[in-house]
Amino acid sequence: MTPNPTLLRELPADLERERLPKHVAVIMDGNGRWAKKRGLPRIMGHRRGVDVLKDILRCCKDWGVQALTAYAFSTENWGRPVEEVDFLMTLFERVLRQELQEMMEENVRIHFVGNLHALPKSLQLEIERSMEETRHNQGIQFTVATNYGGRQEILQACRSIAHKVQQGLIQPDEIDERLFERHLYTAGISDPDLMIRTSGEMRISNFLLWQVAYAELYVTDTLWPDFDRAEFHRALCAYQQRERRFGKV
Repeated sequence: MTPNPTLLRELPADLERERLPKHVAVIMDGNGRWAKKRGLPRIMGHRRGVDVLKDILRCCKDWGVQALTAYAFSTENWGRPVEEVDFLMTLFERVLRQELQEMMEENVRIHFVGNLHALPKSLQLEIERSMEETRHNQGIQFTVATNYGGRQEILQACRSIAHKVQQGLIQPDEIDERLFERHLYTAGISDPDLMIRTSGEMRISNFLLWQVAYAELYVTDTLWPDFDRAEFHRALCAYQQRERRFGKV
């Protein structure tokens, strides 16, 4: 039986706290389709999607998940209609301003990953302010992938390492996985244990290509604006039923 979402303020009894994923990543897909099904503009789906993300972040805090990473805007999303992209940039900026105080009160530490320099300057300033003001918070780690592409992340890491090799700062035989990870956008952030994708699409869409090497994948047909704590509960139940072998027998 699916638990009543209104009763999910605390960790459901059928989940074991010590077996929860420490880090959950989400591909929040389906905002546009959700709006279209209701005869609404696509931007209404994005607005609803923000509300869902806020509740899932609170849910992670309530239940004991230590880190949440959300795929907010990909490098490919610039190809969407100009009006939609402009709305998203404005929405990101407004949400950051409005939610910063609550993030401080909830002890959330927020971090952004991606090619942030290509974002509007006003949004860059809000991003810098939110990261600076929350950097000492000790609660949940909330990472927002914005203007992010997994391939681009790997390329920039390779370029950075190659430049240091040219300068004599790194010897080629010193390059290993740990050194490489220190040059990724996500340096210092643990790899996801569970990746959730909404809307039923069976792909990871250039998201965290290096980091999800051993993550468990959970795909639901639910569109992101309809995703709730009950659906999150089902994802965590599925995760706890799996045996993670990390390539071993």
